[in-house]
Amino acid sequence: MGVRKKLRAQQIKEEKKQMAFAKLTGCPTSPRKMRLVANLIRGVEVERALQILKFNAKEASINLEKLLLSAIANWQAKNEDSSIEDANLFVKEIFVDSAGMLKRLRPAPQGRAHRIRKRSNHVTLVLGNKIVQSK
Repeated sequence: MGVRKKLRAQQIKEEKKQMAFAKLTGCPTSPRKMRLVANLIRGVEVERALQILKFNAKEASINLEKLLLSAIANWQAKNEDSSIEDANLFVKEIFVDSAGMLKRLRPAPQGRAHRIRKRSNHVTLVLGNKIVQSK
């Protein structure tokens, strides 16, 4: 294995140590509604993101706030020696994917039925570190 490849592997390992992620699976909210709230906190510092989610009126913000707190706890478990205030954590990535749908039937006029799709989603949140390392 070459020297550059080893250095790059070590660099990636260090970057992963500074990152933390959390997943929320099967949340019973439509992905479109969840994305509206997720877009508000993408790329924002952790403290500001918590404030945004706390005072947002949408129901999806409650689940995202819990998910963000879980990601912070995961970061703390990974980096016990450093503090959150010095780390400059921010929401590096957040994406919402659709999960399974519950399909229901609603009665309609003249003996017909309309299909109701109760959607759910998966959310993945990645925290990153804003400290830029010199090359």
